[in-house]
Amino acid sequence: MLRSDLLEHFKKFDTPTICNALELIDSRFRLHGFTTEQMVCADPSLPPIVGYARTATLRALSPVDPKKKREIGMAYYEYVASGEGPNISVIQDLDSSPGLGANWGEVNTNIHKALGILGVITNGAIRDMDVLAPGFQLLAGKIVPSHAYVRIEDTGREVNIFGMSVRHDDLIHADLHGAVVIPRECAEELPEKIDLMIRREKVILDACQDPGFNLEMLKQATSNSADIH
Repeated sequence: MLRSDLLEHFKKFDTPTICNALELIDSRFRLHGFTTEQMVCADPSLPPIVGYARTATLRALSPVDPKKKREIGMAYYEYVASGEGPNISVIQDLDSSPGLGANWGEVNTNIHKALGILGVITNGAIRDMDVLAPGFQLLAGKIVPSHAYVRIEDTGREVNIFGMSVRHDDLIHADLHGAVVIPRECAEELPEKIDLMIRREKVILDACQDPGFNLEMLKQATSNSADIH
């Protein structure tokens, strides 16, 4: 596990900032590692969540034996709450048309919050928007009214949420914009890159606030920004 102070530091910044800083470490992060579709955010006012992925898959299209559903469901709860945490549930809906049934509503968000889970990231559906557990963040593919035959299929496997591939214990940063995986090998270097990016942007933003701002000032500010290392 990474140092807790690193995770607390990452929570101070939004997910676009994390994405930009990762690009300074390796240009491959310009195209990989983050969600690429607009998602429903249950509470945009919540701060970013940063935690370790607990991955699972689900389906909602067809019936399943109730006893088997309960057994797999309890095994999932044991899994999602395992480890030192903090944890985030990352669940891929495997149905041909994801989101037929919502796995997430009043009851399940309260269960997860009570287990210490920070939130969920899913391509599936959510519901009960007015009675979700306070402070529990949800990023989902859609909002629907029914749970259909929704149930957990498997846990601990690699999943893909709108282009973001996630494995068990991956470090996730998420907010109203979407989510990104922070590779372990980049975590220690990331604070420095965040600071560098902010300093570069400040030069341009300060110039924009100047009452005499013009294109020449923009050119100079852009050049000065690029010279910051």
